[in-house]
Amino acid sequence: MYEGRLRDPNVDRLFRAILALKDTEECYRFFDDLCTVGEIRAMAMRLHAAQLLHDGATYEEIESRTGMSSATISRIKRFLQYGADGYRLVLERLREHAPPEPPDGTEGMENRA
Repeated sequence: MYEGRLRDPNVDRLFRAILALKDTEECYRFFDDLCTVGEIRAMAMRLHAAQLLHDGATYEEIESRTGMSSATISRIKRFLQYGADGYRLVLERLREHAPPEPPDGTEGMENRA
């Protein structure tokens, strides 16, 4: 069982709420109410950078494709290597259950400003 720094009853409730969502449309509706557009896009880009790192992309390639700083990419890489394995878990599940993502990782993010 995860015993990390996030463990909290309010976070448990948030995660149960996310798990209760049935599809991408419900996720858009919930996260549009919960987060700012910038927060959602930042999380989406972190996941995209994790995928690129996992696939062997260089920092320079990731910086070019995402506009992220090397410091942010380094932090993501550190969590990929030494974190709670959350990125790995999700990346593996996405590979198993999702259609391939677009080359630039931005499909569905347009018109959300």
